[in-house]
Amino acid sequence: MDELIDVLDADGNYTGKCIMKSEAHRKGIFHPSIHVWLYNKNGEILIQQRAKNKDTHPGLWDVSVAGHIGAGEDIVESAIREVKEEIGLDIKKKDLHKLGVFKYSHQHHQDLLDREFHHTFLCELKVRLATLEMQETEVDDLALISLPLFRKELESRVISKKYVPYDMEYYETVLNALQKRL
Repeated sequence: MDELIDVLDADGNYTGKCIMKSEAHRKGIFHPSIHVWLYNKNGEILIQQRAKNKDTHPGLWDVSVAGHIGAGEDIVESAIREVKEEIGLDIKKKDLHKLGVFKYSHQHHQDLLDREFHHTFLCELKVRLATLEMQETEVDDLALISLPLFRKELESRVISKKYVPYDMEYYETVLNALQKRL
């Protein structure tokens, strides 16, 4: 779905300009997004398999919930909205723990350069996996994976190809922060 998003400079600062998401991707313009990593007290992380019709990383396993921040939208409100839209889970502001903001750039093909600043949050998953409702246009599957197994798969040259190719430094930051919360 195309939407109006804010334009950021190369340092992640808001420029005061807005652009359609499709144009930002076509021109490689930086914009803000959210990542919410959900975890449970059993030491498992919720991962989602991106829908196969997505223009970015179709069919790959990804962060629990990710999405674009609408133009002028509050970052935390965007995270709450995206969690509800993608997996049907109601969360509150107090449930989100900000991990940081991470710069990301990936050339998918000649006409798609995705350049984002991911506002990244951790959030405890307090419901069973079976109660979550996947948004068909965004999510093909959901799974829980233990932190040690997730780390092992990310470190494997073969198995890691099933995941969205974020920098290993990003994944390590997330995994270490999750480990501290358990």
